[in-house]
Amino acid sequence: MAGTSDIKELLTRNLRQSGIYIAFVFIVVLFTILTGGALLSPGNLTNLVLQYSYILILAIGMVLIIVAGHIDLSVGSVVALTGGVAAVVVISWGMPWWVGVLAALGTGVLVGLWQGFWVAYVGIPAFIVTLAGMLIFRGMTLQVLGSVSLSPFPPQYQYISGGFLNGLLGGRGFDAFTLFLAAALVVVFAIQQYRGRLAKLKYKQPVEALFLFWLKNAAVAVVVMAFAWQLAHSRGLPVVLILLAALILIYGFISQRTIFGRHIYAMGGNLQAAQLSGVKTRRVNMWLFVNMGLLSAVAGIVYSARSNSAQPGAGNMFELDAIAAAFIGGAAVTGGIGKVHGAIIGGLIMAVMSNGMSIMGIDQSTQSVVRGVVLLVAVAFDVWNKKRSTSGS
Repeated sequence: MAGTSDIKELLTRNLRQSGIYIAFVFIVVLFTILTGGALLSPGNLTNLVLQYSYILILAIGMVLIIVAGHIDLSVGSVVALTGGVAAVVVISWGMPWWVGVLAALGTGVLVGLWQGFWVAYVGIPAFIVTLAGMLIFRGMTLQVLGSVSLSPFPPQYQYISGGFLNGLLGGRGFDAFTLFLAAALVVVFAIQQYRGRLAKLKYKQPVEALFLFWLKNAAVAVVVMAFAWQLAHSRGLPVVLILLAALILIYGFISQRTIFGRHIYAMGGNLQAAQLSGVKTRRVNMWLFVNMGLLSAVAGIVYSARSNSAQPGAGNMFELDAIAAAFIGGAAVTGGIGKVHGAIIGGLIMAVMSNGMSIMGIDQSTQSVVRGVVLLVAVAFDVWNKKRSTSGS
């Protein structure tokens, strides 16, 4: 029968996801105190969006790869390669900026087709294929760029990552358009949550108590509007944030509301059962890696636009940041579990920690140690939670 849940049951029923949000709030509060409020200043929040957007874009694709039971070690090299292709087309060949964007996206798709073929149709494990890809595409980047950096990009290309929408609806001392879009996002989120609740009730699935439901939505609204208020008092709404929000909504819908998304989870949960139930696993795997190549290209465009150059060493270690974001965000090591919004929260946890420690003047070596410990604890928590669930059943 359908039933409602109190706070304790709501937290413990899905401890993996609820723990992420609790950890995120704790880390934000902690570093806000340690930085004397500088972490949540309008200018710093804007910089957070600009500096870590490409990692969050990669995390969206990476969590789907991990849910399906794979891993992709090549995304950092693909970021460098696609950024290099865009630079050659736009800077060296003098083509319009949008031609460079299309060339980068096409390169990403070709990379995905190449890796998807070896994984889906030859049967080589994704770890090996993408490890080889990491080396191949890094070498191709050096060849494309001639082992030198190319810059600068035209202003239109830079606008992808460094542009802002400000003053479209006016506002005295703040950007009203940013607040308007944030309010619209809150309304859309609340409607989606309400429809999801009705669907669960229809199929007699357990849901949280009504007051908890509205409390959750109110908390989301407060956080989103507070974030938008800070952005509105800085430079306005970053263009890259609109791109990121669109990707989150699109891939959240694909992963949770489409047959393709359900097939991904089915494969990660039990591959043999998925095959026996008629899931075309080869096709799903192929499209997964094509999608990862495409998102890597988007991240490469954003990164090169922000740095205003294409560099042979671009994207170094990006794959580890994306993987860490997915695992910290609740993805299971064995596959079958993980959500797009969880990966985004995981990426934000890493971003807040790095940014907060940088504000405090902590050196990079210590930052790496802290981030590594956080990743280890997150995976250990996943293993413990799985054992707890198994023993409880």
